[in-house]
Amino acid sequence: MTSISENIEKTLKRKLGELNKLRPLPRASVQKIRDQFKIEMTYNSNAIEGNSLTLKETFWVINEGLTVKGKPLKDHLEAKDHHAALEYLYELVEHGKNQTFSETLVRTLHQLVTKDTEKEWAGRYRESNVIIGGADHTPPDALEVPSQMKNLMDWLKANKKSLHVIELAALFHHRLVYIHPFLDGNGRTARLAMNLLLMRAGYPLVVILKNDRKKYYRVLSAADKGNPKPLVQFVAQSAERSLNIYLKTLTPSSKGPENYLKLSQIAKGGRYSAKYLNLLIRQGMLEGHKEGRIWYTSHEALKRYLENRQRKRK
Repeated sequence: MTSISENIEKTLKRKLGELNKLRPLPRASVQKIRDQFKIEMTYNSNAIEGNSLTLKETFWVINEGLTVKGKPLKDHLEAKDHHAALEYLYELVEHGKNQTFSETLVRTLHQLVTKDTEKEWAGRYRESNVIIGGADHTPPDALEVPSQMKNLMDWLKANKKSLHVIELAALFHHRLVYIHPFLDGNGRTARLAMNLLLMRAGYPLVVILKNDRKKYYRVLSAADKGNPKPLVQFVAQSAERSLNIYLKTLTPSSKGPENYLKLSQIAKGGRYSAKYLNLLIRQGMLEGHKEGRIWYTSHEALKRYLENRQRKRK
């Protein structure tokens, strides 16, 4: 039984289709969005793991080569390393389509993302056991890591055609962090690996926001306990956010892109409160995305939800 809801699957298919209709995408516009996403992804992915650089400081470090006074050298190096790993990721998507998704590839992503902060262990599996602070899950014994990583790749190969790519990528991400094959950098590596699967399927870079850190860990914990559906839905909503940003930027105004508004604006004068709209989005019933801490949806999305609900009642 699939973990991705029919409504979310239809939404993603429609929006990915809209993006594909715009191809070939204008190079200058796409490069600008990509640069924005690479900075945003670097900031958020590192911040989830405790990096202290702000979004603006991350931009300064990567684009201007500046050193931020009072911030640790390690945080600067993590920003540069993660950005370099993203450059490699885009290179793989555009020119490495024939390269097999393998253990070697995962280890290369880890090597890039930790090359200046964990030089001795960059790209190498851990040789000692670890305990994850604040988590119920204890990763497998270090001696089991090689065999479990092989099993993970076998699982990927066996499921890549039968699972929706969102579900495949989300579950791969979870299984990788569950194994926790490296001493450090597992989360960053897993988010990069997840994105490689999604981007090869045509999705833009999917960013897990720092503001969603608690929810992110909560859905991963649920997956640890055998319930992956919240994680898959969480990744799907993150993917929809990226699609919305691309479509909003690239769709000519003559085509009338959807106008995404705050839930309070959509609720004004309507039949549903902002709180109920928020619940519908979190349940995967209504299309919406998050910018910072604010949820957005559109009148068109609400109309589709109502039409879909009416069809199901008949």
